[in-house]
Formats: sequence, C-alpha cells, structure tokens
Amino acid sequence: MNRPVQRPRRLRNGPVVRGLVRESTPSVEQLVLPLFVVDGTGIREPVQQLPGVERRSIDEASGLIEEALDLGIRAFAPFPSVRDRDKDAEASMATREDSLGARTIRALADRFPEAILVADVALDPYSSDGHDGLVVDGRIVNDPTVDVLAEMAVMLAECGAGIVAPSDMMDGRVGSIRTALDRAGSTDTIIMSYAAKYASAFYGPFRAALDSAPTERPGVPSDKRSYQMDPANSNEAVREARLDLEEGADIVMVKPGLPYLDVIRRLRSELDSPVAAYHVSGEFAMLRFAAAAGALRYEDALAESIQSLTRAGADIVLTYGAIDFARIIRAGGDR
Repeated sequence: MNRPVQRPRRLRNGPVVRGLVRESTPSVEQLVLPLFVVDGTGIREPVQQLPGVERRSIDEASGLIEEALDLGIRAFAPFPSVRDRDKDAEASMATREDSLGARTIRALADRFPEAILVADVALDPYSSDGHDGLVVDGRIVNDPTVDVLAEMAVMLAECGAGIVAPSDMMDGRVGSIRTALDRAGSTDTIIMSYAAKYASAFYGPFRAALDSAPTERPGVPSDKRSYQMDPANSNEAVREARLDLEEGADIVMVKPGLPYLDVIRRLRSELDSPVAAYHVSGEFAMLRFAAAAGALRYEDALAESIQSLTRAGADIVLTYGAIDFARIIRAGGDR
C-alpha cells in the first residue's frame, strides 16, 4: 500500500498547531456593536424578532457600552428608534440637533471619549414613509435627498461621531458629504459608506426594531429596490465601491455579510481600501432561532460566521453578536 507523502492532517493535530497555521483570526478590535436607542430613561425593550437584542434608552445603552469596552470592543453604531410623532414625510428631524440620533451621539461621545461612534446617515428612521430618501410624486428623489444627508452628516460629526456611515445608496452622496464635512472643518471625520447595500430579505428584524419599513400607502414605493442593489449583481458592487472611494469614502461596506461573501472577496481583491461587512439582523436572528430550536450551538455558529466574514476579506465586522464573540475570544478555546 502506498503511503501518502503529503498529510494535511498533520497541521490539524491539536489546538496549538491549528492556531499556528490559522489563516484568518478575527480580533475584538475588528468588531462594531450596533445599538438600538429609544427616548426615555431606564428602558430596555426586547426585540421579539431579534432574540438577545434590546431597544435601550441612552442611559441603558451606556451600560451595555461599558460592558463591551471591558471586553475590548471600541466601536459602536447607535440606531435611533424614533417615535411616530417625530416622523414626517420630509424627515425634518434628521438634521436637528435635538433629534434622538444627535442626542445619542452627543451623550455617548461625552461619556465614552475612548470609543468611536459610527453614526448612521439615512432618512428612514425619521421618515413617515420609511424610505432612506425623500419621496416626491411616488419616486425616491436623489439630489434633494443628498442635500439633506450632507447636512445631517455635518451635524452628527459636530455631535461627536468619529465615523459617519451613509446607508442610503443615493448616487453622489459620499462626495457631497465629504465636501460638506471639509467645509465645516470636520476633515478628520471618517466616511464608511454602505457601498454595496443590497435589497435584501435579511433586514426584517432591524426594520421591526426601528419601525422603519416602507409605508404601505398609495404614492409610496413599497420596497427599496430603486436604490438598494439587486442581489444578482457583483460587478455593480465593485463599481459602486470605486465611485464611493473616488468621492472620498475611507471605508466601504458590504451589507448583508454572509450571503455576499463573494462580493466581500471581490472588494478585498480589487480595491485597496478597508472593507467592512455587516452581519445583519436576519443573519443574527437565524442563529438565535436555530439555537433555540436545538438545531445548532449558538456560540459555535456565531464564531464560524464572523470567521467566514474575515476570511472572505472583511477588515471590520458589524454584528449584534459582538459582545458574545468577545467573550468567546476571552474564554480562549479552539475556534
């Protein structure tokens, strides 16, 4: 019997060897923790569609950030869950310094100067239509939306956001935001663009948490396919990311993450900028619901998911499981 000369199993023989030859090792420093913030004090509301995640008032969100900081997480992305009375068709609260988003950024920046805050720049939390852009005559209008987004980004940077993250997918918004930030003196503010944000089925729990789904009424588009990307397209993602970088983006993001590992790999291979991936609410919820049904072990599946994103090329991972994954890393063990 011929014996094999090459024995790949030699390099799998025990945790020490596996650690030595591991090709991709996610670190806590790569993680961004998304947060859902509501008005009020002392509020912690479970998100039914997203087990393990809560909507929190600013004071309660601060407690979660303290826990995360203790585990080495340094970046946080707060998303405001805005009351209906603060929404209108013009998303007029989006640019106001007394909006929930602005107050959240200001309070957290003051309390946690060692952290970096990633501020979402889009109109859907404040829009009674539930869209990332302004709706005029049944259409999402691009350029008027971009004007509002640029004003919003400047305001959030002045409140203390170290990173502004336009998630709207309007054409030209990165260039307008960069110009507006520079004119306002915020030249050091980072732009992390949602460069390849797909019209995905995996956003449901997020929209439930923020009550930000498109409004079902006449004259309002029922979905976001006129501005979010077609899930069939990969070349378009590269084009979008290149355009954003040319306009002044510092980091480009792919959203969702796991269904688009090929897109993450393409951006990593074809561009020279940092690449972020958003392990979105639907992806995270699937792990939780499957674990609750006994179909898998949550901690193992979460670690494998984040490992997959970094193996594909993501430098930064936004995930609702950031604290859980940081605990896994702290506990050690053979991942």
